Amino acid sequence: METLNDLSGQPERKRMENAAPAKDIAREAIFAAFGKKATDVVVMDIREVSGIADYFVVCTGDSPRQIKAIADGIREEVREVLNEKPWRSEGYKQQEWILLDYVDVVVHVFNEEKRAYFGLERLWGDAPKEEVQDGTKHIALLS
Repeated sequence: METLNDLSGQPERKRMENAAPAKDIAREAIFAAFGKKATDVVVMDIREVSGIADYFVVCTGDSPRQIKAIADGIREEVREVLNEKPWRSEGYKQQEWILLDYVDVVVHVFNEEKRAYFGLERLWGDAPKEEVQDGTKHIALLS
């Protein structure tokens, strides 16, 4: 059974030389999530507290269908605007927590129950975070 922590069989995690800046990927992911009516959108700058990535984008969907739509919208928008595809993605089968890993940016699309259970904002509590509102043009952590 595959889990969100299972990296076996995955190619080496590394950024391409001409990859889009992490801030741009995070920004596009946020705007795409709002385009699919995601709620409780948070961006976390984890550069100083972890070597996993530069940013986490965390959001919530109300149903499995909406969670999939949010993740699909993010994939499509980031690909169209920045020509970037996730290094890997997981959770599409269960549609309770979909993870899109762009190497320097990891997007988490949760249902409310899984988001509360895993508590990423609590787990990475030392990282600066910003709650983003729909329609926001300026995201301080991504400036």
